[in-house]
Amino acid sequence: MLVPAHYLIPFSRVGPYDRKLLDEVMYRSGEFVEHVAHEASVVPVEHWPLLRPRPTDRRVRALDAFMSKRVAYAARILEAVRAQGPLAADGAPASDEPEPERDWWGWSVARATLEGHFYQGTLAVAGRRSDFARLYDLAERVIPEPHFARRVTIDEAERALLAEAARSLGVGTAADLADYYRLPLRSARRRLAELASEGVLREVRVDGWRDAAFLYPTAKAMTVEVQAVLSPFDPLVWYRPRAERLFGFDYRIEIYVPRAKRRWGYYVLPFLLGDALVARVDLKADRGRRKLLVLAAHAERGVKVGTVAEPLAEELRVLGAWLGLDAGVAVERRGNLAKPLSGAILA
Repeated sequence: MLVPAHYLIPFSRVGPYDRKLLDEVMYRSGEFVEHVAHEASVVPVEHWPLLRPRPTDRRVRALDAFMSKRVAYAARILEAVRAQGPLAADGAPASDEPEPERDWWGWSVARATLEGHFYQGTLAVAGRRSDFARLYDLAERVIPEPHFARRVTIDEAERALLAEAARSLGVGTAADLADYYRLPLRSARRRLAELASEGVLREVRVDGWRDAAFLYPTAKAMTVEVQAVLSPFDPLVWYRPRAERLFGFDYRIEIYVPRAKRRWGYYVLPFLLGDALVARVDLKADRGRRKLLVLAAHAERGVKVGTVAEPLAEELRVLGAWLGLDAGVAVERRGNLAKPLSGAILA
């Protein structure tokens, strides 16, 4: 619809940049690696061993069960990668097994098996093809030796990941911090109590929050002067209860909602202005006409549309140019912000 989320998230923070440089940093610097945090994510490579011991993750359990029924084929896949190097699902050896059920998002047996090895830590993502397909290689050929060789217990991993979640969020409830790496809430509460008693985190109360929160010791309040459209998968709004608690922003992605029942649109991005989420826009890149389409634009309740239209128009012009949509921005007449935004774009 627009651009893969991992490209948009840095754009929201630094503005236009060369996406090829991000590819270089992600796949060729040795500093980062793909893994599953709250979902498929790019993480610092030193976090790789922390994300391996995840027996409570439902996806890990499901893929383990899938792999246990196809032991011989899983071994064949592994040998093919060992012999041939980085392998995409469509280049894997064929399987005689029937295709998986729809639960596997339409994956082939080969793709599900490669993902099973990925979740188990025997394979890692070495890169992406131009069509964005994952290239899987042996983990020891992708992960630098100190990180590949490191083994941690589940307890150690959970403590480290919760501390990292607190560093990333600054302050959060137990549920906020547990969701950051999809850790079980019950064990997260226990680990957070330990980290607070040791002084790694501070347990605090936040005005307006029902639950206790945990503050990272070096986190500081600051004034933010920013205008940015955010991916639906941006860490700032990923955990919807936190987004609602912080910003009063009720956000539900409607990709899976039937068209007639959608309230806001298909691929709706929040607009951050200063320290408030003031609007949401349904965007689409029309690459044939080289235009950025605004299918709908809504200002949040209580927000004066006149204060939002101009900075949003400026941000959309920059976004469109960054995506190579040099024919401009076209605004359709849907939403209370559409007419002022169209006027600001024309101006």
